[in-house]
Amino acid sequence: MDALHEQTAVELRDRLRAGELTPAEVTDHFLGRVEARNADLGAFCLVTPDAARERADRLGAATPPGVLWGLPSGDKDLWSRAGVPTSFGSRAMVGFVPEVSDDVVADLDDAGLVSLGRTTAPELGFPAYTEPLVGPVARNPWDTSRGAGGSSGGAAVAVAAGLLPFAPGSDGGGSVRIPAAACGVVGLKPSRGLLPTGSGQEAPGGLVVNGPLARTTADTALLLEGMLRRRPDGTAAHRYTLRAPVAPAGAYLAAAQRGEVAGAGGPGAGAGARFRVGVTTWSAWDGYYDVEVSPEAHAALDAGVRALTGLGHEVEPHSWDPAPGYGDAFRTLWMAGASAVPVDDDATLDRLEPLTAWLIRRGRQVPARELVEALRTLVAFERWLIAGFGDLDVVVTPALAMTPRPLGWFDADDPDRNFAQQCRYTPFTSWLNVAGLPAITVPTHRTADGLPMGVQIIGRPGGEETLLAVAGQLEDVLRWPEHRPPVW
Repeated sequence: MDALHEQTAVELRDRLRAGELTPAEVTDHFLGRVEARNADLGAFCLVTPDAARERADRLGAATPPGVLWGLPSGDKDLWSRAGVPTSFGSRAMVGFVPEVSDDVVADLDDAGLVSLGRTTAPELGFPAYTEPLVGPVARNPWDTSRGAGGSSGGAAVAVAAGLLPFAPGSDGGGSVRIPAAACGVVGLKPSRGLLPTGSGQEAPGGLVVNGPLARTTADTALLLEGMLRRRPDGTAAHRYTLRAPVAPAGAYLAAAQRGEVAGAGGPGAGAGARFRVGVTTWSAWDGYYDVEVSPEAHAALDAGVRALTGLGHEVEPHSWDPAPGYGDAFRTLWMAGASAVPVDDDATLDRLEPLTAWLIRRGRQVPARELVEALRTLVAFERWLIAGFGDLDVVVTPALAMTPRPLGWFDADDPDRNFAQQCRYTPFTSWLNVAGLPAITVPTHRTADGLPMGVQIIGRPGGEETLLAVAGQLEDVLRWPEHRPPVW
């Protein structure tokens, strides 16, 4: 039988529940993987082996309490776990030890996961790359001279390199999808409001949601199931207002495994589901920044479109009109969100990286009226973008506009240029946070240098089942989990 890291999370779950494996055995195996490879990859900024083994032993002595019982994972270094040093990727926070765990950590614990430590994140989660000065740098497993994307960069590296079967992340402008695409794994940003924690309800503009990363579509769906807080009868235990209901327990995993969406009638219902698919390279940043889609990104999009066409989907070109107000409004909201970072003295502010300090200082200069006007602009953008779907089930874009960037490529000394570089690297992600739409990135292509490139599939509000069904169908054709990075 394959080594444990060669098996999917679904397979490991089944073996744990059948009694073929114990949480302690699984934990020890993956801790060994981390010990052997993390120094070269920077996936974890802190490993907590003693706490992980103690947790695994406790789980092994009890009846499986959660849908992810005994599976290993990691806490993104933007989330607090009581008693565990947490730096938030920042030199200014070194030595901070929280007394209380964040709700997302408690939810993951309730699902039965074993945290092996903290996955690396950039400072306060703002950049689309994971190269924090506090260290370590998250290196791309396919080419360690290149970055892993961000802000869930450590999580993506851990999954791509087989240090974890899956990992949770957070996504405020692409922070799950960008590193997933850069590292050749699957990354899902759920609809705003789907998850009880990291729902998008907590921050101005509703940008930040939590979501899963994994090597397979089914594993992505499994982790999503575990991130949902449910009652014993399987119904959702929160009452956020969604434009579509939370699917029943197991429905997301079933959609990924069967390539179809359960339910009566409508697009995508029934076996061998076929969908109406729009294809575009449109971006809300067009005209604001000089966005160029590289040949490698076009090749990934073409590969995805060929596969979708071959599967029998109805594929057609799609676009939206230009969105001239988007760029200024998003920058205003992003900076205003940064203004609330609890750093109030100049000495601490001076210890932050230039990009973070610039965002905070600029955000604190934004007048209230300008913020309200930006929010109005983005709410109108959300309605307009969703209306522009027409009768399509999903829209497909490139995942990234460029190949994974070399380490040090982003300008560390000129924050304004740095921000523009990020938008040009990943112009297809932030506007879906604004619109609250679900989106999934999947690998479809490898460059001549062996770098992964992929596509982003955008769904309607509450359309996670459809996204997972389409991704699952693509995986059956493209078989990306069979490709492993050199460090594997």
